[in-house]
Amino acid sequence: MSDGRATICLEAPAPLALRDTTLAEGRDARDLRWSRMMVAAQAGDARSYAALLRECLPLLLAVCRARLRDATEADDAVQDTLLTIHRARGSYDPARPLRPWLVAIAERRALDRIRSRSRRARREAPVDEAGEITSGERGVETELDAQRAAAKLRSAIEALPLAQRTALGLTKIQDLSLAEASLRCGMSVSALKVATHRAMHALRRRFGPEN
Repeated sequence: MSDGRATICLEAPAPLALRDTTLAEGRDARDLRWSRMMVAAQAGDARSYAALLRECLPLLLAVCRARLRDATEADDAVQDTLLTIHRARGSYDPARPLRPWLVAIAERRALDRIRSRSRRARREAPVDEAGEITSGERGVETELDAQRAAAKLRSAIEALPLAQRTALGLTKIQDLSLAEASLRCGMSVSALKVATHRAMHALRRRFGPEN
């Protein structure tokens, strides 16, 4: 017999093992989806490729930040990872899960940053006991030379006609395939080839041995 009070039924929480299984199934579904997206990207589906990179970005960032304390270096390592993925996407084996493949690339690019930082530290350490010339001073000179060379290259690229500058930026600097570059800028593949060839020829003439 009811006493007029409302009865509240609380649903018992799912057992921990069941929740773990559900999470694992969710990861499996995501990994399968990522693999399918990469296969589509290998076939030239630019939309699937862009979506895949967006989805896996948090994973790549987590891996790099776990290896590199400096946030800027971690972000740079992620950019290195994305570039490696882009260049190596054709080598991915669809029979293997994609996530470990992505993690391995991110780990290697983060390790490359660590090694590079270690080499810079050794290069900048003073080695001349008299203090007249140190590797640190040489490092500054090298950096200045690199900056001057980069400025000259930027100036030369900016002086190119628009079509050549666009083709060079997409195919050589961003490292897009001709098909991807064509979709990005609207130029035909053959026009991109010609423009890229002319741009490279112009730069070689300007920065050849006689210069």
